[in-house]
Amino acid sequence: MATTTQADSTQANLAQTGWNELAKKVLDGHILTVEEGESILQCPDSELLPLLDASYQIRKHYFGKQVQLYYLKNAKSGLCAEDCHYCSQSKISDAPIEKYSLLSEEKLMEGARKAASSQARTYCIVSSGRGPSDKDVEHLAGVVKNIKQELGLHICCCLGLLNNEQATVLKKAGVDRINHNLNTSRRFHEEICTTHTFDDRLNTLNVAKEAGLELCVGLIVGMGENNADVVEVALQLRQLEVESIPVNFLNSVDGTPLEKLENLTPSYCLKTLCLFRFANPSTEIRIAGGREVNIRSMQCMGLYPANSIFVSDYLTTRGQAAQLDFEMIEDMGFEIVSSDHEAAKLLQKHGMDKLNNSLEISEQCNTGGSCGNSC
Repeated sequence: MATTTQADSTQANLAQTGWNELAKKVLDGHILTVEEGESILQCPDSELLPLLDASYQIRKHYFGKQVQLYYLKNAKSGLCAEDCHYCSQSKISDAPIEKYSLLSEEKLMEGARKAASSQARTYCIVSSGRGPSDKDVEHLAGVVKNIKQELGLHICCCLGLLNNEQATVLKKAGVDRINHNLNTSRRFHEEICTTHTFDDRLNTLNVAKEAGLELCVGLIVGMGENNADVVEVALQLRQLEVESIPVNFLNSVDGTPLEKLENLTPSYCLKTLCLFRFANPSTEIRIAGGREVNIRSMQCMGLYPANSIFVSDYLTTRGQAAQLDFEMIEDMGFEIVSSDHEAAKLLQKHGMDKLNNSLEISEQCNTGGSCGNSC
């Protein structure tokens, strides 16, 4: 772990050589050091624009002007025996959220069509709980096969802890990717969850990878961790060679142990996104839960380091209206990654219009968290 003196020294050196020089080194194959990572998070706000510009040089090299959209579907809400302190769906939460068991095929298909109508390339099916039953996995496998046949969407499933057999069933059904976040560093994990271990999470990632599934793995920033914890996760995700990194920013919820925790600023959130771009130059970085609450009017600047966002709502919270996301992407000169299917024809066939709330600004919901316990 870098000391404050080491990070300060690295910060001074970077101030002299410039963030663009570090970006060039990264593009030439340099692996970000702990000291460099901490210096990014400690970057003075006066250097934020140069830092964002340098991050964009890396992002542009690998992803150009493209932005990929993801759409979340809360397939099972609440009813969870885990004690994740940030989550409105956990057993220790008093948040008045809607609770229901695994959704029917009809409702999951409806969500998939809404994903297509919102220009999302990936449909994320999320289920609360420690992990799915074999019956749940078989149900989801059947739904995924139908989604693939009708819409051709990429599918990411976030179902909690998995075993080898379950991961294999999901892969054969057509699931492309498993989401299972580390959430925080090994050191800080027990501060936010005691009902499963950090190694339990790593084991699920190994199981998914062995089954041939891509990995979507991220964290939640702002839960009381320190800079060293955030840097540790950024570098560990590089070692794990994950395909996608969702960076969540804590949306503190009344009724959870973290309900009073609001210590993030827009500039720190942007520096965090830059950190993950420097540490994982060729990996998809997604601005995930809590962006509307924490980055606020500066959300558009997050597209300089990040190349992906969730569109519309999250699990138990409302997100920014889809139309506002489309306009933000266009205003920044970026372009949405086109889907692999003829969405317009299929949606017309099913009588689907654009999302009903696409022209309205969604109000923030105060009854849930930005991320479910199983993500």
